[in-house]
Amino acid sequence: MNMANESVVIKPAVDNTHLEELLLNGSEILGLSLDEQQIRQLFTYLTLLSRWNTVYNLTAIREPETMMTHHVLDSLAAADVVRDTRHLLDVGSGAGLPGMVLAILYPEMTVSLIDAVQKKTAFLSQVKAELRLKNVTVHTGRVEKLRLVEKADGIISRAFSDLGQFVELSAHLLSADGCFYAMKGAVPLDEIDALPAGLKVKAVVPLKVPFLDAERHLLVMEKKTV
Repeated sequence: MNMANESVVIKPAVDNTHLEELLLNGSEILGLSLDEQQIRQLFTYLTLLSRWNTVYNLTAIREPETMMTHHVLDSLAAADVVRDTRHLLDVGSGAGLPGMVLAILYPEMTVSLIDAVQKKTAFLSQVKAELRLKNVTVHTGRVEKLRLVEKADGIISRAFSDLGQFVELSAHLLSADGCFYAMKGAVPLDEIDALPAGLKVKAVVPLKVPFLDAERHLLVMEKKTV
């Protein structure tokens, strides 16, 4: 699932050899092969995030190099686990992490992004427009009030809330055979113990983010079958 979008002319975004090395080497470590357009799109995304962040404070991280490791590569670390998802919903997407990054990587995957903060969804809409991402839909509002024409077979969150609240607020948007994906640091054992009875943890996947010395895990959860 690593094909390019229709041909899009994108101006070079970040003229920084070290950033390019981080992206290319990091994606190689993760087993991902980025084409030229995807590289340009990710650099354009990073540039837009840096510019908007000076005014709208979308993320506490300010340095592009740190954004590359803590945001872009961190998001790409989950790519292999969700690669077969047809419709991915990113809850509390914020600056588009991980949803926007995954949408660039997987242009044939339908990706819905939702956040309650208008300035963040304005940024996401700007990224979608500039990168001409036809597979992305941006929603402003609270996830518990969201309705989708087609339910998602994957719902992901990164630092949105605890597991119980994440599942409770978005469960109505998940297809019967779909999975929840929660990106966490350390394994939240107390949150797992507090999960509702109708849900089970299918897998706890350790994630190794290139050039980032920090603990990361991806929890995969699904509804219990009767």
